Amino acid sequence: MEILKCENVRKVYGSGDNQVVALAGIDLSVRKGEFVAILGVSGSGKSTLLHILGSVDKPTGGRIVIDGTDLSKLNRTQAAIFRRRKVGLVYQFYNLIPTLTVRKNILIPLALDQKKPNPKYFDKIVSSLGISDKLEAMPNQLSGGQQQRVAIARSLIYRPALLLADEPTGNLDQKNSKEVIDMLKLSNRNLEQTILLITHDEKIALEAERIITVEDGRIISDERRR
Repeated sequence: MEILKCENVRKVYGSGDNQVVALAGIDLSVRKGEFVAILGVSGSGKSTLLHILGSVDKPTGGRIVIDGTDLSKLNRTQAAIFRRRKVGLVYQFYNLIPTLTVRKNILIPLALDQKKPNPKYFDKIVSSLGISDKLEAMPNQLSGGQQQRVAIARSLIYRPALLLADEPTGNLDQKNSKEVIDMLKLSNRNLEQTILLITHDEKIALEAERIITVEDGRIISDERRR
C-alpha cells in the first residue's frame, strides 16, 4: 500500500537574480512499513523536502499525497491538524516541554485533541523504547538519548501514517546515536511504522532498507538494500 506519493514537487525561494531552487522536481513513492533514508549534504534540499512533507511548508509546484490526503487542498488550520494526527516529526532538538513529565510530554498530541490514549498501545511504545521507568521523570532528569526516545514516543502516540526524522542523532554522541537509530528500527519492525530518516551521514543511512540520495534538489539515486 502506497503511503506517500510526490509528483514533480518543486520549491523555489526568491525571484529573478535572487532565485534559489531548493527542490527541482521530486518524484517519490513510499509504501507502508518502509524505512527510508534520504541522504544528502547540507543544501541538497533534503530538509526542505521534509518540511514540505510535514506540511510545515508548501511547495511552489507539484503534488503530495500522504495516506490518501492531497496536502495542496489543506488550508493552514487543516494542515496543522493533519500534521499532528498523521505525521510524526522528530528533530535533533528534542523540543520537550521542561515543566511536564515524560508521560505528559508523550501524550501532548492527544491532549490537544482532548483524546485519551489507548493504554495497550501506550505501554507498547514506552516499553519498546525502554522508557517505562521514566514516565514520571522531568526532561532535565534524562540523558540526551533518553530525551530523544521520549520525542520518538511522542511522535508515535497518534499512530501517524508517516514518521519524519530530521537528523535525529545530530545532537548525540556515538553510543546514544546508535541507540536512537536502533529505537527507530524497532518502531519500524514492531509497530510497522513507516519512517523517512533525513541525514547527511552515510553510516546512519545504511541502517535503512532503502536509501534515496538527493543532490541540488533532485533525486540522483534510489537504492533498495533489502
